[in-house]
Amino acid sequence: MESLFDSAAEEAHRGQEPLAVRMRPRSLEEVIGQRHLLGSGTPLRRLVESDAPMSLFLWGPPGTGKTTLAYVVAGATKRRFVEVSAVSAGVKDVRAAIDQARRDLGMTGRQTVLFVDEVHRFNKAQQDALLPAVENRWVTFIGATTENPFFSVISPLLSRSLLLTLEPLADDDVRAVLERAVTDPRGLAGRVALRPEALDQLVRLAGGDARRSLTYLEAAAMLVDDAPPGAGPDATPEVTVEVVERAVDKAAVRYDRQGDQHYDVTSAFIKSMRGSDADAALHYLARMVEAGEDPRFIARRIVIFASEDVGMADPTCLQVAVAAAQAVDFIGLPEGRINLAQAVIHCALAPKSNAVVKAIGAASDDVRRGLVGRVPGHLRDAHYPGAKKLGHGRGYQYPHDFEHGLVRQDYAPEELRERRYYEPTSHGAEARFAERWAKIRAFLRGG
Repeated sequence: MESLFDSAAEEAHRGQEPLAVRMRPRSLEEVIGQRHLLGSGTPLRRLVESDAPMSLFLWGPPGTGKTTLAYVVAGATKRRFVEVSAVSAGVKDVRAAIDQARRDLGMTGRQTVLFVDEVHRFNKAQQDALLPAVENRWVTFIGATTENPFFSVISPLLSRSLLLTLEPLADDDVRAVLERAVTDPRGLAGRVALRPEALDQLVRLAGGDARRSLTYLEAAAMLVDDAPPGAGPDATPEVTVEVVERAVDKAAVRYDRQGDQHYDVTSAFIKSMRGSDADAALHYLARMVEAGEDPRFIARRIVIFASEDVGMADPTCLQVAVAAAQAVDFIGLPEGRINLAQAVIHCALAPKSNAVVKAIGAASDDVRRGLVGRVPGHLRDAHYPGAKKLGHGRGYQYPHDFEHGLVRQDYAPEELRERRYYEPTSHGAEARFAERWAKIRAFLRGG
């Protein structure tokens, strides 16, 4: 549970540790990414530069540096570092760590960083056990969580701590992490070379997760035993895309979020849903998710599809799509892919109609061509002073006063009274709307 940066035992064991652990930054200057948290005057800088204890919550996706920042704070301030995993620890473990920290503080004056990983997994009683140490500043408490702390952490603990939000690493950040690991003596020390296309592949597979990228790199490096074909005996073995694929044990997701594959896969995704092929749509969804595509982008495309290609044939499709988008924004990945998959299946299997997009398109075309006309006088706003003197609202008939909530009167500008925009299909639920709209249109137009 306990680890010290300067321990000789750790240095001896360092070569046997995973690459992601060996490459963990030792100072804030070595941290890649999270620039919004590392600037001058930020809480993290103040914590490192000051002897005063402070309580923090680090909230962000996996592999963005939460544990790394906790280690850096402990190492830079020479504080004792104690890690507790909320997955396996109980109240007894928490209190034991706090009691030891109090003894060290009282006997030697040395402060302790108490790092609780996955703190959202602690129940209320376990979180309550942390409160005395936080309130009395017996420890520098740092809690790491991948879930929204406003929903998973008790208010008394959250209100006594600073909340810092970590963002997924940008591709350039992950690239820098990998390049450093290849050459750094703590890492691979130049024992292998990383082909540019293999580097790109690792960046794509990482999906903004630095730990994942280093795990994949280490696995690939272990498979490289020979120098490139035709190279001299002293040539450096190379990590290629093929090696990465074998190491990761999954097919390469050849997908560039800024290139042709982005547009091709997105296009195939939409067209598969439009064609009602749920299996194909799920395949392209998986390709986008595994390649690190922004799940919010995927969710937006599904919401658009729900109205553009399903529309009134299944009005619930939009509700499902919006709910999936909200769920993804709320819980993120990887669990959010389940919500996306549900929406994709619903959209793919729903009856299809493009009547909604055709209707608004036709109406917009008329407006652009200047077919607007004047709003009929009886429909104009009559609430402001002087409106009634202008005749606004005069003659308006309130539909709720009539049988079936319908009354024959002009609604469209005179120039557009015969224009027809919404032409419903007979697909799914839209068949009912088509029948009703035909009757209403005939009634309103006097047919």
